[in-house]
Amino acid sequence: MIPPNTREIEKKDKRSYWQRLVEFIHPGPDSREELLDALSDAEDNQVIGAESRLMLEGVLRMADQTAGDVMVAAPRMDLINLDAPLEESLHQVIDTGHSRFPVYEGERDNLVGILLAKDLLKLQRAPALNVRTLLRPPVFVPESKSLNDLLREFRNTRNHMALVIDEFGRIAGLITIEDVLEQIVGDIEDEFDSQEDVGDIFALADRTYRVSGDASIERVAEAFGADWALPESAAEDDAHFDTIGGYIAHAMGHVPRRGEHFEINKLRFDVLHTRGGAVKWFKVYPANAEIPKTV
Repeated sequence: MIPPNTREIEKKDKRSYWQRLVEFIHPGPDSREELLDALSDAEDNQVIGAESRLMLEGVLRMADQTAGDVMVAAPRMDLINLDAPLEESLHQVIDTGHSRFPVYEGERDNLVGILLAKDLLKLQRAPALNVRTLLRPPVFVPESKSLNDLLREFRNTRNHMALVIDEFGRIAGLITIEDVLEQIVGDIEDEFDSQEDVGDIFALADRTYRVSGDASIERVAEAFGADWALPESAAEDDAHFDTIGGYIAHAMGHVPRRGEHFEINKLRFDVLHTRGGAVKWFKVYPANAEIPKTV
């Protein structure tokens, strides 16, 4: 006689005998590492495509990440000064290409709101308005907030940006919905992605330069001085580099993320944007200069 609890389990188990036999012989993954291996095997067996595997792996990684892992650190945030002239703020919006900006009043730590670049168009139709009237309330999240919870919050509130605070209540950085989604789908094309810009160098209004990661070493040398060259240690390396982005990634030992920087030959390369596992744009200026504010 079959025990009642066993009969109940059999009723709930809708698998066929063959399915149960296969699973007994080849049990499913019991750990994340085994699951990742299973996804890799599925790609090798053409059950899923390479893009699908990368996205699924991104979902798994995101479950362990927090806002503090992905945020743009406070020193690298592009902020708008509430008291700055409108023309100066417009230049900053154009030069950086962002769609949203934290706005501060007085000190940089005193953030009073979020400005949407498109809202500046309202000033053209109603000059009596000022930037303060256009501000939207900021959203604050702790560094420890999981990306899963943050993505759910972004969806529910329809916010696209949050300010990240540390354990002492200070501003640690900012994070956008794009930053979160990029953990799943990879780097997303943004306002800087223009085909005619690829492989070139552009002077910015604040006397810095926007340099494509695809710019050749020769092009960078030409732009920043005829005697500009890679360090001798690079010449002794077996690796060969055609682009400045490739060299810097090799020198750092990883593909740098937005907000990181690298110094070479008295120049500082700040990473503005990455895409497809490579640096898309650098901001370049003399290494001994203060971090410039884009104007």
